[in-house]
Amino acid sequence: MHHCRTKRNGIFPIPSRDFGATILIESGRIGDVTHIRFSNPPVNALSVAGGLVDALGSAIQHALADPGTKAIVIGSEGKWFSAGADIADFDIRDDALDRMRWLTSEVIENAAKPIVAAIHGQALGGGLELALAAHYRVCAEDTKFALPEIKLGLLPGAGGTQRLPRLTGTNFALEMMLSGNAIGADLALKKGLVDLVARGELFQRAIQFAQANIALGPRPTREMKGFDNGDGRPDLPKPGRGAPNQAAAFILQCAEAASTTSFAQGMALEKELFEKLRASEASKGLRHVFFSRRMVARIPGQPGSLTAPPIKSVAVIGAGLMGTGIATALLGAGLAVELIEPQAETIQKSMQTIRGTLQRDVDKGRLSQDAASERLALLSPDKSMAAVAAVDLVIEAVFEELEVKRQVFSQADKNAKPSAILATNTSTLDLNTIASFTGRPDRVVGLHFFSPANVMKLVEIVRGEKTSRETLASAMAFVKAIGKIGVVCGVCDGFIGNRMFEEYLRQAYFLLEEGALPQQVDGALEDFGMAMGPFRTMDLAGQDIGWSIRKRRAVEQPDRPYSKIPDLVCELGRYGQKTGAGFYLYPDGRSPKPDPFIDTLVEGYSKNLGTLRRRIEDSEVVDRCILALVNEGAKILGERIAYRAADIDVVYVDGYGFPQTRGGPMFFADRLGLQKVLAKIDRFRDGINGWAWSPAPLLIQLAQEGKTLGSAFDDQIAARSV
Repeated sequence: MHHCRTKRNGIFPIPSRDFGATILIESGRIGDVTHIRFSNPPVNALSVAGGLVDALGSAIQHALADPGTKAIVIGSEGKWFSAGADIADFDIRDDALDRMRWLTSEVIENAAKPIVAAIHGQALGGGLELALAAHYRVCAEDTKFALPEIKLGLLPGAGGTQRLPRLTGTNFALEMMLSGNAIGADLALKKGLVDLVARGELFQRAIQFAQANIALGPRPTREMKGFDNGDGRPDLPKPGRGAPNQAAAFILQCAEAASTTSFAQGMALEKELFEKLRASEASKGLRHVFFSRRMVARIPGQPGSLTAPPIKSVAVIGAGLMGTGIATALLGAGLAVELIEPQAETIQKSMQTIRGTLQRDVDKGRLSQDAASERLALLSPDKSMAAVAAVDLVIEAVFEELEVKRQVFSQADKNAKPSAILATNTSTLDLNTIASFTGRPDRVVGLHFFSPANVMKLVEIVRGEKTSRETLASAMAFVKAIGKIGVVCGVCDGFIGNRMFEEYLRQAYFLLEEGALPQQVDGALEDFGMAMGPFRTMDLAGQDIGWSIRKRRAVEQPDRPYSKIPDLVCELGRYGQKTGAGFYLYPDGRSPKPDPFIDTLVEGYSKNLGTLRRRIEDSEVVDRCILALVNEGAKILGERIAYRAADIDVVYVDGYGFPQTRGGPMFFADRLGLQKVLAKIDRFRDGINGWAWSPAPLLIQLAQEGKTLGSAFDDQIAARSV
């Protein structure tokens, strides 16, 4: 057990208490102003379970009881003022919200002596609510302020919905709360959120400000009148992968209460609605995704002392769609890129695409013209493999055939410096076989970018049998440095994402054989929350990609049957958007239009099979496709291809458009209940294509033990983690 440590500076004792996290409260007095700084690395989360909230409240109360103290300044150590409340508190402490409100309202806002918040870095969520409860606010020039709770399906629950409108006016407060986006110090000053932007040492200026305002006394935010009750309120966010509309609607209700009811009534409403959101499935899913994205950055068993040399230069081999997207992403991260492609026409097309992408960003105001020119200057097109000689990392993005990979890797191995890492962007091929083409298998890793690589956040980092810890650490650090989310996985056909997606697609195709049509399947899954249904997805990716994989599987696994419907579509040259037709027609090149020809093709195939088509409910479409993901994910987890269920959830949320409000397929299964999942799978096994369903052994085991997929291997992971 760690302890809350308190540094005494000769004015009053603060009792040391036993808490679950290491925190530090420093206090002292300059003249008649007591200054208090709190610390809870790395981001000064206002933890209830960890003890910071109680410790900070205790320190403020001691200062208020000191006769020599006429004013108090509250600040923090580290880079951030505070990232807000510890979200985990709301799952493990029923009184978490009450303790936060005790600190902000009873201790700070109700104080009989003026309290000044000295804010720097970032003040987010509960951290900003703490500052809003102070009587005055002084910030550093580079401070950012945000109330991002809506992104977790919540609303500000420690008084933010009532205090912010009283400072900035209702409309601007709604803009902040409904978007969750950050604003800077100058705008915060203009809108009345802060009283002073400190041009100089923050704490010194905050103490001077406090001394100058002692005579004014406390100025409770609840008594401010910053209302602007006019027209022009922001629109509700659109439903989808972002914050749910329920949270936005509740924020509007709270903001309305701030301008039409008493402060006490508004606070009561805020608490009531916060608790409803906290208990909602949507918020639980969003919070799970939030924590899972942080969790996947930790590699079990990786020594904490292991450091990875920074990757400053990269060679991308292959200037097709993926290579071009990867190069664009790397340029955006400020890396020098050698783009290697032997075909002059292909490299010219790639360069044109990269220039066009940068120019669109300039036209939309996302990038300055100078910045675009600087990025383009980092790109060096080359035909020769000799160009890899000086780079730190080589990323192969050529055609998905093993012989092509062999040629590329053997040449790259000969030309690259010994310390260089060789990475493949393969989505399905065996990394261990690819590594064997080189004399440095310990320096070979998979970096599976998702298309379009310059847009999609996810990268599967594939660890081979001989991939060293140092190589894995370098790959993880590289992916983070270019602004992506990296998930480590082991070697299998399709890794995590595509291996699961294949089972999802197989069920979608079987549903067509049995009675559904493409637009029904897509519609049902999009209503469930998927960003795009399976047929639209494959039309976008290219139907020929799946066709190529099925041809390879037919040779490698002849006993693994597939529906022939997608092959029939491909045999007609209908590869999706790029050919103007796939399962849908694309008259404008982008928007899908149902095609009666495909309906006839599907119905004719069922007739040829001798299958009597039946009415299929949307609920069956969702159950079969989503639980196919769950079942295969449980097999992947049981085989230890993934470290944790959270890794699988992040892959699907950030790589395949699984709805964040449902938390990912593994979390969705845990919320549904594994016994119910198995019962549905058993019913599917009685169907026409029941042979495709074989319950994952881990799913059976965990259901019998009354456990969840999220709890699988927790003890082993904890033992191997540093």
